[in-house]
Amino acid sequence: MYLTKEEKSKLFKKHGGTEENTGSAEGQIALFTHRINHLTGHLKNNRKDFNTERSLVKLVGKRRSLLDYLKRKDIEKYRELIKELNIRK
Repeated sequence: MYLTKEEKSKLFKKHGGTEENTGSAEGQIALFTHRINHLTGHLKNNRKDFNTERSLVKLVGKRRSLLDYLKRKDIEKYRELIKELNIRK
């Protein structure tokens, strides 16, 4: 699998504060970004994989709503996270 337990816990530790804090908005956004990057690479090689394309669009929408939530709650964390993860907006 493309994402092991160690990589996942490392993502949450870096962005969510602790490894157990898997529900934080920052950690979820980081995880979604990792998955989006993986699916984008897959779609470059498999252009006609429409199921993956659909799941990618849904995942981008989920990340966008979490980013909007974070922007409303704490604009500084939002700006930091966007810069750190290289997300356009």
